[in-house]
Amino acid sequence: MLRHFKPVLVSCLLLSAMGACRAAPIDDLVLAAELDDGRAISQMVAAGVDPNALDARGRNALAIAIKEDSDKAVKSLLAAPTLALNARSKNGETPLMLAAIKGRLDWVQAMVKRGAPINQEGWTPLHYACSGPDNGVAAWLISQGAEINARSPNGSTPLMLAAGYGALDLTPVLLKAGADVSLRNQQGMNAADFARKADRERVLKQLEAATKR
Repeated sequence: MLRHFKPVLVSCLLLSAMGACRAAPIDDLVLAAELDDGRAISQMVAAGVDPNALDARGRNALAIAIKEDSDKAVKSLLAAPTLALNARSKNGETPLMLAAIKGRLDWVQAMVKRGAPINQEGWTPLHYACSGPDNGVAAWLISQGAEINARSPNGSTPLMLAAGYGALDLTPVLLKAGADVSLRNQQGMNAADFARKADRERVLKQLEAATKR
């Protein structure tokens, strides 16, 4: 069913750029992001649609494009001169954080090249990278100056998240970069506790070995 509707939706998007559809421009932009229609996005931005605007549900096009793995849409939005890469969602997440947790190194590098900050108060892109598939994102962020022992609002560090949720080969990368295994969050948990709670025996052994050094 969706296969038959998609051409109609894309056609509506193209028409909306010329003012033929009645939907709000931001709704068209978000829809284009969902459908990965980079060409429609470029046309709408060139016609004056604000790439930073929020739709009625509080979403912006870039966040939706990242969530939906819409590669062409992300690239078209990143090419928009007026795109605000520091804009945060209602949850306080930046586009860089969302790209990091997706493990999209290409998007992360493109955003940093455009000026997206790597370090910030609270949750950081490195925290997010350590919570997902990684794909080299964490190591690259560290090479660019990411704070290895950054503290989230509850005191958790990237190493804790990597130990409990991240790629299994990520913990040694963080340890080599100087991650502190002794730090604890507000719940009194350290990285080893995260690994233990997640039944990650291999990671736990790596952390215990680092503690003995």
